[in-house]
Amino acid sequence: MRRRWWGAAALTAATVAGTLAVQGMTASPSERAADDGKPHPVRSTTRAAELTVAADGTSARLGRRDTAHFSLLGLTWSDPSARVSAKIEARARDAKTGTWSNWLTLDATNEPGDQGATRGGTEPAWFGPSDGVEVRVDGKASARLPKGLRLDMVDPGTSSVSAVRPAAFAMDATESPTATPTDSPTPVTATPSASAGETPSPTPSTTTPTPTAGSASATPTATTSAPASAVPRPPITSRAGWGADESISPEAPAYLPGGKVKAVTVHHTVNSNDYTCDEAPALIRGIYTYHVKSQGWKDIGYNFLVDKCGTIYEGRKGGVDRPVLGAHTYGFNSQTAGVSVLGTYTDTAPSTAAMTSVARLAAWKLGQYGVDPDGTTTLTAGADGTNYAGKSWTLGTQLTYPTIIGHRDAYNTECPGTAFYAELPTIRSWAAGPVTGLALKSVTGSGTVGATAYTTASVTLNWSITSPAAFVSTYEVLVDGKVAATAAGTAGSAKVSLGAGSHQVAVRAVHQSGRTTTSATATVVAETTAPTFSTKPNLALRTGTVSTTAVPLTLKWKATDSSALREVRLTAPATATYGPTTTSTLQSAKPGTATTWSLKAYDQAGNTATASVSDTPVILQETSATRSGTWTAKSSYSYLGGKSYTSKTKNASLSWTFTGRSAAWVVSRAATSGQAYVYVDGTKVATVDLKSTTTMYRNAIWTKTWSSSARHTVKIVVVATSGRPTVTTDGLVYLK
Repeated sequence: MRRRWWGAAALTAATVAGTLAVQGMTASPSERAADDGKPHPVRSTTRAAELTVAADGTSARLGRRDTAHFSLLGLTWSDPSARVSAKIEARARDAKTGTWSNWLTLDATNEPGDQGATRGGTEPAWFGPSDGVEVRVDGKASARLPKGLRLDMVDPGTSSVSAVRPAAFAMDATESPTATPTDSPTPVTATPSASAGETPSPTPSTTTPTPTAGSASATPTATTSAPASAVPRPPITSRAGWGADESISPEAPAYLPGGKVKAVTVHHTVNSNDYTCDEAPALIRGIYTYHVKSQGWKDIGYNFLVDKCGTIYEGRKGGVDRPVLGAHTYGFNSQTAGVSVLGTYTDTAPSTAAMTSVARLAAWKLGQYGVDPDGTTTLTAGADGTNYAGKSWTLGTQLTYPTIIGHRDAYNTECPGTAFYAELPTIRSWAAGPVTGLALKSVTGSGTVGATAYTTASVTLNWSITSPAAFVSTYEVLVDGKVAATAAGTAGSAKVSLGAGSHQVAVRAVHQSGRTTTSATATVVAETTAPTFSTKPNLALRTGTVSTTAVPLTLKWKATDSSALREVRLTAPATATYGPTTTSTLQSAKPGTATTWSLKAYDQAGNTATASVSDTPVILQETSATRSGTWTAKSSYSYLGGKSYTSKTKNASLSWTFTGRSAAWVVSRAATSGQAYVYVDGTKVATVDLKSTTTMYRNAIWTKTWSSSARHTVKIVVVATSGRPTVTTDGLVYLK
């Protein structure tokens, strides 16, 4: 049946007249524990109201009315074997806001509970603290309703209701007394009790004590089997932890006739998903009280419950590590354990936290008996039955099921909800292993080229998984196929040291079951050889604008590495970073000042090498040159030193002699500028044309660099180009 839930504020509040008396409210576990810091049983209050049945027996009503505070309700009837096909709906009034909820359909599962149950009933529905109620039952014209229709309401003693509550009104009320703890349990023989419709098996020779009032569970004194599991036990909140009042279910627990859990059945409680996780203990107390006091079961039906935050709670008493006989899956209780998630999961799957806890719990419980959570098992039907898919069987039929099954697989119910049922393969996968989605995301602490990483000695592997981390027992870092390091199951990275050479690294996830998954491998090269400067850093003057503060030059180098060069960094007199294929950079230096240029090469592994070069740019004014022919001095702030020489005379010349390794001739240029010959050490090396469409001053127009420093003479000669004979020189720059 499709279920929908609405918030309490969906309808406008309605006021119903009535006289209310008040009494003190039952405390919550946390409040009751304040005296000694220990959990105590919490007293629940149950109340019932008979429904008015129509004359034809096919419909019934409980008119809107005020009530004492309650949080959970269900409709019950006298004959536990009666089947109800009517539509049953209820709504409640929020005790805090006074608003009425929308109508909520109660699921009449028609599934027997414990053998000896006194009443049949719907699934209980959680409304939260409420003080008003209305119920309607509409059946088919030909189908009479069962006798004794009664609305049962439970106040589980939550701390979220008011400190006062109505006590006297026109409904029957019964309260269970607070249990009184005893110190010495009394040993009794445990007799397995078959679920309704199941034939009891012979009584095993096991002994258990009568549960101590307020205790977490009965602890067998001798032979009730509690085998160790192959996987770790998840944290489980005891019955005492959710405030179970053991006095209302004093009967000793029963155990599976075969002493072995063959499958885990997954349920949902068909309650609103709007509960807070702090309310979960109260919700469980409400279900417990409804099962026991309203329907006459010996205990809560489920072996375990899980809230949407992933907290696991002990359900039926008898020991969480024992094969306790529950009342959750008709016809198969004697072979299975039942876990139910609080909420309704028809359209929305439970939270990841809840599903993780279900998978952990199932893996642990099945692991006690060597059952594969992703395997199959054969169950023998303890009663005639039909499941949600329409498959039918008779008593004694052997049926093959997954070892983690949905309630609907074994009974005609939508439980655990369509959306939740679709997630069961995921839960089986998580529980059984191996870890899924393991991926090596990166290798850090080194450089990477393509698919190869480099390091001097160690790297950090970073990975991710799609399985919840709770199922990982450990991670192993593999180097060349061997375990080199381990990390906790909650880790996402690990560091590993490597010897020199090329290695294949990977990470292996070990599931709590022992099954493993290994990531793809990555290549890591470990090496400690530093890069080299195969061409030492050197400087050369370049063309460009020269000033009294900056001379343009080029810094050159070449760095290599035995494995993979990553970068070269300029560290002085400025800072910059260059890629592995870059071998030069355009810079400038202050004339007359010695400057050291420092470089540092890095390879992909992190090894480094340094090198440097020092030079001093020197400006030789035109006045220092040796002249021949006619030259005229010109003055302007645009010239170096404020002056320059200009000539139109053919073969007029200027020459400078210096000791250095690079030289640049500096000129002024315009559209009327002419040409000049350049001689180096007496040999003509170039014809330079000074013509420019824009006027340019202090322009280094010609450069020459040698492999080493030496004495050189540079001479410029005026060509006297026709129509534009003028040559204006502003001096010579060289690197000293």
